[in-house]
Amino acid sequence: MTVHSRRTFAQDPTDRDKLRVTELRLSAFAGHRAAVFPLGPLTLFAGPSGSGKTSALRAYEALALLGAGAELADAFPQPARCVPERARADGQARRGFRIGCTVDGPAGPVRLDVAVQAEPELRIAGERLTRDGLTLLETALRDPGRRAVQASWHTAGAAPVTRAPLPDDRLGTALLPLRVAGKTDGQRLVLAAAEQVVVALRSVFSCDPRPGRMREPVPAGPVAGSRLLSGCDNLAQVLWRTRSECGHRHAQLVAALRAGCAGPVADVLAEPTARGALRAVLDRGDGVRTCVGRLGDGELRYLALALVLLTGPRVLEVDPVAEVPEAYQSLTVLADGFDRCLDQRQKRALADLAARACGRGHIRLIGAVADASWAAAADGVTVVDLGRTGCGSVQQAGV
Repeated sequence: MTVHSRRTFAQDPTDRDKLRVTELRLSAFAGHRAAVFPLGPLTLFAGPSGSGKTSALRAYEALALLGAGAELADAFPQPARCVPERARADGQARRGFRIGCTVDGPAGPVRLDVAVQAEPELRIAGERLTRDGLTLLETALRDPGRRAVQASWHTAGAAPVTRAPLPDDRLGTALLPLRVAGKTDGQRLVLAAAEQVVVALRSVFSCDPRPGRMREPVPAGPVAGSRLLSGCDNLAQVLWRTRSECGHRHAQLVAALRAGCAGPVADVLAEPTARGALRAVLDRGDGVRTCVGRLGDGELRYLALALVLLTGPRVLEVDPVAEVPEAYQSLTVLADGFDRCLDQRQKRALADLAARACGRGHIRLIGAVADASWAAAADGVTVVDLGRTGCGSVQQAGV
């Protein structure tokens, strides 16, 4: 399902106009309770295994899917894992979880909070969209026997509130642009807030490079519009495309690889094999080309993550909002195991690259790492240390 926006945007956006998720709330989700996490342009969740890093990223990705209009079952394929372990069922054997976020933009800070019933069947139990304490949308599961929630949204017209049923398997906020006419000031406020949340959440790229698959040649095929997959399996196709499309960014990628790969690096490119496929290679500058299949796992993950940070929604496999100018959209990369297989030199180089890319507003990154001490020198890094307290302590590194 595609949600269309009817918002008219200014020609030259200011920082306040840019849409960005600034806070993630996990009121009761997996191992998190009453947790509130600030999100900056570059945010790293740090902590030992089992501290809740992956579940925080999973909650953000689920909100993004719901914001794009996905069904609840697609956003939470294993809902029982999202229910806090010690959560007790009510008299009707119901258990669930609660998550939310805050989105900043032209409409001001807008809060979205969602309660999901996971057992005995998956459905939205309640949802609330607010701005400055004003409830713009509220839904509630009134009748468990009906596959709908009762929704009410702010009108501020002849009738202060409009009520109607909405499906219990989709986010009501994502449906509002199709339901609200926008005739009154109240309705226009509701639309502005809902569209702000939907647009900010939609453009998400979950990235987890898989070195084993990156080593294999890929079919040549049509590469002009090739987009990088989540596992970066088609790295060679994308390198073939990006090397010719943007020489400046490609030069930045080569410079990044010099800092993170062993041996000299003069270029990185894709070349056809004898069987008509494409393979990625490093040009060593002395007539030798090293196939990436010979690189270590850390070098391959470093290469893939550097490419992600230096590209954008036209290259990554994401769902941008075509009717909204790119200047207003925030592409958010979710990288679980961001530091996996990397040595200290690679971690520091990648932190500097990420800080520069995120600092320009080119991209936003939320990563999960075992330890974030290597990012301490980078500018503008928000570190959420889940190893210190149950809810996480927050540090602003390099500020």
